[in-house]
Amino acid sequence: MPDTDTLQYTQDYERIAAALAYVDENFQDQPSLAEIAAQAELSEFHFQRLFTRWVGISPKKFLQQLTLERAKQSLEASASVLDAAYDAGLSGPGRLHDLFVTCDAVTPGEYKARGAGMTIRYGFHPTLFGECLLLMTDRGICGLAFIDPQRETRAEALAYLARGWSNATLLEDAAATRPYIDRMFGAADRGADEGGEPLRVLLRGTEFQVKVWRALLTIPPGHLTTYEDIGHRIGYTSNASRAIGRANGSNLISWLVPCHRVIRKTGAIGGYRWGRERKLAMIGWEAAQQAEQSAV
Repeated sequence: MPDTDTLQYTQDYERIAAALAYVDENFQDQPSLAEIAAQAELSEFHFQRLFTRWVGISPKKFLQQLTLERAKQSLEASASVLDAAYDAGLSGPGRLHDLFVTCDAVTPGEYKARGAGMTIRYGFHPTLFGECLLLMTDRGICGLAFIDPQRETRAEALAYLARGWSNATLLEDAAATRPYIDRMFGAADRGADEGGEPLRVLLRGTEFQVKVWRALLTIPPGHLTTYEDIGHRIGYTSNASRAIGRANGSNLISWLVPCHRVIRKTGAIGGYRWGRERKLAMIGWEAAQQAEQSAV
């Protein structure tokens, strides 16, 4: 059963998600604080306090980060940043994700073996974006998903995330996975990682999928790109958007491999395996943090 902290994090996130869903549908009308708070079933005072504690800025400022025009501007502004990140990161296996994450891919033999001889430890943890499930091997993190209690149980989430590793031994060990969660989401709360060795992720996919996921790792926090741009960066200059979208949707290491930073070229947010509201929350949170840092 989820512990008290997890339940509280989940309840807080669900309230924020309800408000974000309303904002997403009505942002052109610029809804008032009272209208947004009502979606979270809170008073204006309590919603403002919860929201500001969760994201670090007011609901009004956060709303500004989620408008269609703001998304378009972010796409335009991100182009040169992504060029630099891609050149620095994707040219080698290191220096990815601002030196915070490095990645490794399973070999064809390991892919075929589906985890035979491996032990995968896993744990459920509360985070800024709701409860999450982390899977890790001795070589690195191999799965990270968010739990939506309205859609799936913990067991179903584990089964989904462990697919492809059917021959591995699964061992629940929250004590082993917690330090990684603290680094990932503690860093999110502070806006910067405290240092140490980069987190390692183990990618299990086709050659094309791994190319897409490595390209995702070059997108810095607070920046957005499109499916078309990802295709261009990995050498597919036309008719690859749909395939890249499928690869994006097949990513089983959320947040660290930031598929939430890919949107449509129109500026529309698009879907997300772990919920559109969660994608909005991530994009808005990162954009707000970047805006606050730029203002300092």
